[in-house]
Amino acid sequence: MILFLAARPVTARPVRPARRRSPYARIFAVPGTRAFTAAGLLARLPMGMFSVSAVLMIAGGRGSYALAGAVTATGLAATALAGPFTARLIDRHGQARIAVPATALAVLGSLSLVVCVRAGAPDWTLFASYAATATTPNTGGMARARWAHVLRGDPAARHTAASFEQAADELCFLLGPLLATLLCTAAAPEAGTAAGAALLLTGGLLFAAQRRTEPPAAPPPPGRAGSPLRARGLPPLLLTFLATGAVFGSLEVVTLAYADAHGVRAAAGVLLALQAAGSGAAGLLYGLRPAAARPERRFLVCVAAMAGLLALPLAAAATGAVPLLAAALLIAGTATAPAMVTGTVLVQARTPAGRLNEGMTLMVTALLAGIGAGAAAGGWAAEALPSPAAGYTVPAAAAALALAVTAAAGTLAARRR
Repeated sequence: MILFLAARPVTARPVRPARRRSPYARIFAVPGTRAFTAAGLLARLPMGMFSVSAVLMIAGGRGSYALAGAVTATGLAATALAGPFTARLIDRHGQARIAVPATALAVLGSLSLVVCVRAGAPDWTLFASYAATATTPNTGGMARARWAHVLRGDPAARHTAASFEQAADELCFLLGPLLATLLCTAAAPEAGTAAGAALLLTGGLLFAAQRRTEPPAAPPPPGRAGSPLRARGLPPLLLTFLATGAVFGSLEVVTLAYADAHGVRAAAGVLLALQAAGSGAAGLLYGLRPAAARPERRFLVCVAAMAGLLALPLAAAATGAVPLLAAALLIAGTATAPAMVTGTVLVQARTPAGRLNEGMTLMVTALLAGIGAGAAAGGWAAEALPSPAAGYTVPAAAAALALAVTAAAGTLAARRR
């Protein structure tokens, strides 16, 4: 029997080639990444809700869009001041230790705004309440810091993670305003702010609870040697993000004005959603590409593509055809995410060790400042220029400025070498 079994021919089984996992499957196979990503998305969604909800709530309760705009502008300015300080504390003492009380204070500010509007409190209380929300932690920056921590030593995986985070930002800023508008109009004017506060608190607590992926706290560097603003190559990047923020802010305002002038105000949200959808899809596809060996050069190419494609909405708007403008916005959106992803990778590389949250928050602060300036410029253009289509010169000019800053910074760096 033994001899019979030994004599049986052995047929070799064909060896199947191992299936290559996608880059996204590879990064989410790391333990703990799915948990902090889901919690981070929950905490990030209100970032696209709060300003729209505040405007609708204040304008509905006080009958003044001017007051609503002033209150939200004050909150934006407070965020620009408080954000880097909060991020510095997070780097120094850890995400959970600082983010939880900072989130609680921001939630109290949002709820205070609801109470003050509903109770008819003096206008100054609205400014004070909304300014308190400036302590909201930069969840996107903290998520990127976690990716950098768990994927340290793997540049290709960090590139994929940066692409995913950019697409996640686009998703939140796409769904946030739509959810806020639905709640404020279908339920109650205060519903958007209240729901945003609940999401922020829940997501923030769940995110902070994921301790195994939290980066370790870093001791403060001596003096100001570790300040990101003093890091070589970072200030020009922040200027590029400032100009890119102006693209986003002006594009939103001029698109709203264009849709209103052409009697399709209801389609304005769809037009803006198409731009965000194009950017989000491009961000996910960009993450499938290999990481750049020379990210500075790729960043210049991406910013140049953004500047070139943002001329399309200007040309399409001049025809007066809204469907053509929709297509142009979709195509133009595909250039913004690759530029943002590559720029984010450069910010991470140039930020001093132990100050990553602060560096990422400075990037977001530059974007927010640019959005505010771009919105103001877009509003001026919508009223001062002879036609609504001419307003699209503002985002096109802002993109050209971003390209000029990037090219000048690259030339200066080459001369130093």
